[in-house]
Amino acid sequence: MRILKAFKWLYPGMWVKRWVFLTTFGIILISMGFVMAIQEPSPTNKTIASVTIILGILGVITGIKRIIKSFVTILLPQREGELVDKVYQSRILERGPRIVVIGGGTGLSTLLHGLKEYTSNIAAIVTVADDGGSSGKLRKDFDVLPPGDIRNCLVALADAEPLMGKLFQFRFEEGTELGGHSFGNLFITAMTKVTGDFDAAIKESSKVLAIRGSVIPSTLNKVMLVAQHTDGSETVGESRIPVAKKPIRRICLRPQGCRPTAEAVDAIRKADAIVLGPGSLYTSIMPNLLVEKISREIASSKAVKIYVCNVMTQKGETDNFKASDHLRAIVEHTVPGIANYCILNTAKIPDSLLKKYKDEYSYPVLADSENLKRMKCKVVEAHIVNTKDYVRHDPAKLAKIIIDLVASLKRSREEE
Repeated sequence: MRILKAFKWLYPGMWVKRWVFLTTFGIILISMGFVMAIQEPSPTNKTIASVTIILGILGVITGIKRIIKSFVTILLPQREGELVDKVYQSRILERGPRIVVIGGGTGLSTLLHGLKEYTSNIAAIVTVADDGGSSGKLRKDFDVLPPGDIRNCLVALADAEPLMGKLFQFRFEEGTELGGHSFGNLFITAMTKVTGDFDAAIKESSKVLAIRGSVIPSTLNKVMLVAQHTDGSETVGESRIPVAKKPIRRICLRPQGCRPTAEAVDAIRKADAIVLGPGSLYTSIMPNLLVEKISREIASSKAVKIYVCNVMTQKGETDNFKASDHLRAIVEHTVPGIANYCILNTAKIPDSLLKKYKDEYSYPVLADSENLKRMKCKVVEAHIVNTKDYVRHDPAKLAKIIIDLVASLKRSREEE
């Protein structure tokens, strides 16, 4: 049967035979040229041999090139021009550092956009405590883990056609039965029901989007985020915590003792760098660190541990917080040594945007570097924001700082 299938390559119209014959003929010419040069070393024969060898080489190059193009035009229609770039990109990126990024929300996906240009060895560990919006509805109606933050990270790491990313982010208009839901959320939910497993659904969705790296839920337990406020009250639910508008004394997960995914623990143990944030302190970063074992694994890791501090305070979460307050809150909820570097923005925010954020009771986070140093945390100060429409971390600038920091520390260790 295999022999019969092999003969299909000889069928007319396959656009392969002629180039195979040309390649074979080229090899024969090269062989003849070398034989002529060795047996009859006269000037005339050397010239003829050289021409024969050159013609043979041209024949081999043309034949192989055409064979490859014949396959590419079938397997990757309209994309053969990208093949060299794709191969080069894949080979270079797979040598990049192993970076674990921990968080959720738009902050995490923003950073992933930048990092994927430097390495494909990225593991995004994502919170599953979301209970608002589309994720909250799907969580309630279908008894699944919230897919929203997972979806954002998958799209951020996607290497598929841009149209696929737009499709996953497409949100149905309000006023319909699917109003407020994104296609990606529905896709992951449906895949969870088909496979019977949320983790398997993420892996299958990763294949669809051809992502660089992996997206890993911090836990597969169905958890709720709970905030205990300074006035003694508590708020249950990630989406309700900022709305409560009360200072947070402590935050926890229910039920307690939820287990981390094996992939998350393994990624942390193999990491060259572990990055916390950027993202909402209490509702994006902290839920991952409260999962049993994760914070201890990070603290005991030999990787460089970086906290990316938010640029602006968040109403209902980090009102009046300085940079050191952010890190102190993380340490108080976890263990010392959770971060040994902190990246702070020192760029000036335009007055027009400051006014806009002031109306939302959000202000620039004070970069109190000296307090961070007293906490035994090294500080990296840089201009890392994009202020075009909103105040956001610039993915390219932030990723370069992280990659440069990892590279410089690696060189230092090698020189010791």
